[in-house]
Amino acid sequence: MSLIHNLSAGILFSLVSTAAHAEGISTHVLDIANGVGRADVPITLSVQDENNSWTDIGSATTGENGRVESFGEDITVEEGVYKLTFDMSETGETFFPEINVVFNVEDPEEHYHVPVVVSPYGYSTYRGN
Repeated sequence: MSLIHNLSAGILFSLVSTAAHAEGISTHVLDIANGVGRADVPITLSVQDENNSWTDIGSATTGENGRVESFGEDITVEEGVYKLTFDMSETGETFFPEINVVFNVEDPEEHYHVPVVVSPYGYSTYRGN
């Protein structure tokens, strides 16, 4: 019984650790003109270094519901300045072909959900949950 208990606890701990690691930063694109998530939007996640240069650390494309839950399992979110770049150029009529959202990660243990709400001639962003 002790061996089964230890194995179960180890598996559970492994699953919890993996989920927290993969879910550090997420986003979604909401098309407010049509009231739906915008699918197939390429997004790049970058981090700023000490010289204020950007390094791409992950990329993803929004799903049918307009969401990106993870930018890759190999990404470790640390304290720093991050940027999400939304490539809106292939998503229909838009005045803004690229949207850059720069934000601070102050506590790497927290989840950072950074969505954008878009319309053909505007966009807005906020820290979601």
